[in-house]
Amino acid sequence: MEDRARVLEKGTSLNRLFGIVLVLSGAILWGVSGNVAQYLFRTGGINPGWLTSVRMLSAGSLLIIAVLAGEQREVAWKIWADRKSRAGLLIFGLCGMIGAQYTYFEAVAAGNAATATLLQYLNPVIIIVYLLIKWKKKPSIKEVAAIFLALAGVFLLVTKGHPNQISIAPAALFWGILSAFGGAVYSMQPAALLKRWGAAAVVGWGMIIGGLAMSSFYPPWIFRGQLNLETLSCVAFVILFGTFAAFYLYLASLKFLQPIETSLLGCAEPLSAAVVSVVWLSVPFTVSDWFGAVCIVSTVVVLALSRKTNH
Repeated sequence: MEDRARVLEKGTSLNRLFGIVLVLSGAILWGVSGNVAQYLFRTGGINPGWLTSVRMLSAGSLLIIAVLAGEQREVAWKIWADRKSRAGLLIFGLCGMIGAQYTYFEAVAAGNAATATLLQYLNPVIIIVYLLIKWKKKPSIKEVAAIFLALAGVFLLVTKGHPNQISIAPAALFWGILSAFGGAVYSMQPAALLKRWGAAAVVGWGMIIGGLAMSSFYPPWIFRGQLNLETLSCVAFVILFGTFAAFYLYLASLKFLQPIETSLLGCAEPLSAAVVSVVWLSVPFTVSDWFGAVCIVSTVVVLALSRKTNH
């Protein structure tokens, strides 16, 4: 019996380790893809809106194909048979998807991937503030600490520790904060849809809806920029690895880890974005920037631990 218990314990430990590898791989791919997008904007002359259209249409189609190839293929079509779900999908695609994806790429284009990713990571704090106002509830000590850390992080990123100056482009700050609000909508609005239909179908259709809407402004078939093998490879990386593969790695990790663990390990995304920005794209990242990054990432940790305590 003892030997069998050891085998089961080892198997559980290995499964958990596998889950950690999956979620870290997905988070790192998300972080790296932001830098690849920055490279496309700076070197390839690609428009952020065009990349958003192509990314959402391509990755969304791949997700729906994956759902159709799976055991619950009927979900891909049944979701459209329910009127309430149809309305929810349209709102998610037009507000959540575009609000999170397009604004993020604009923030990257106006500034850099590291700052854009960190600013987008403010969305948990926005959600907390919204819920506190909605429920007319006093914040807990951990929630106050998270809000304070978020504000301190933004202050350090924006001013480099000098209150009398703004050290990043105003457009980068504007789009970055907007992407945080978009990320909050992306996280909250489809909760009922995700519970009923699963993440792959909801996110897949949301991307397609958002991509179709973006296509009316930035048609995928009208390309402006440098068309060469390097550019095409970077676009393919953003779609296949930075979106489709990263999403599936994250989903697969949920089979082996608790949601609280995936939330905490997901913090590898902004950190990987910052490291790759410095090493590959030579983005100057000061001590204040790193302290700001730590503050913003800490908000996710504090809020995740707060949810764990509450549960």
